[in-house]
Amino acid sequence: MLSFFQILVLSVVQGACELLPVSSSAHVIAAEKWMHLDPSSPEMVMFLLMLHTGTMFAVIVYFWSDWRRHCFASKAQFQWFAMQILLATACTGVVGLGLKHVLEKVLRRGNPYAEVEDLFNNLPLIAGALVASGILILIAGIRESKAPRNPDLQPCHSLWIGIVQGFCLPFRGFSRSGATISAGLLLGLPKQKLEEFSFALAVVLTPLVIGHEAHRLLKYHNMGDHSSFSHLIVACLTGMVLSFLAGLLALKWLSRWLEAGRWKFFGFYCLFAAAGILLIHFKVH
Repeated sequence: MLSFFQILVLSVVQGACELLPVSSSAHVIAAEKWMHLDPSSPEMVMFLLMLHTGTMFAVIVYFWSDWRRHCFASKAQFQWFAMQILLATACTGVVGLGLKHVLEKVLRRGNPYAEVEDLFNNLPLIAGALVASGILILIAGIRESKAPRNPDLQPCHSLWIGIVQGFCLPFRGFSRSGATISAGLLLGLPKQKLEEFSFALAVVLTPLVIGHEAHRLLKYHNMGDHSSFSHLIVACLTGMVLSFLAGLLALKWLSRWLEAGRWKFFGFYCLFAAAGILLIHFKVH
């Protein structure tokens, strides 16, 4: 069972990192390993996703006025924005589910019950994904001033952003916000529109992933153990509230740094965090 201290630490780490392009999942999983928890268990995966839910609500609160002004001002604007969200999410689903299928086939050669979530225990793989994310952010940050500007989001942009987001689903450490905003910067999209679009994608994607993991939890959890299940529900709700509060603070920081042209510094941080995760891996083992 999770203690309140563990819930507090994981919630603050998730809330502080989720809305920054540094992969909250990598940081939470590293913290779980440090506290000798199993990140690949259905309970811990579900707890992590409920922390994501808290930050999803932080996104809605933070961006609601901007979405109303820029995306919901008219029926035509809403339809166009919704179409881009659906296109990007569809591309994410094709790429993400395709990768999940391929990875599970490879993993099941040695274990017929292996799932892609088993990779969440692999800290070296998470560190490698962080390095890849850091390099992408660095490239986007260095080239953002040179890329030709496209003032409006077009279907081709949504397609590429959705594809990039799909690679983030099975690989903890490959920051979703970092990858999607970096892809948009390389495509020449304005920073404010990228923020709004990237986090709108998160709001759509999070409930779908939670539904998948809730089904996985019910499949593997011993429903006869009501005490354990009740504790998990309380831990999830507590963590969701705490991650919501931390997420609001993180969003304000992200907006300031993105507008100030400091995007590449998040890339340097990802490289530093990858080294830290490898250090935790060798200490745990």
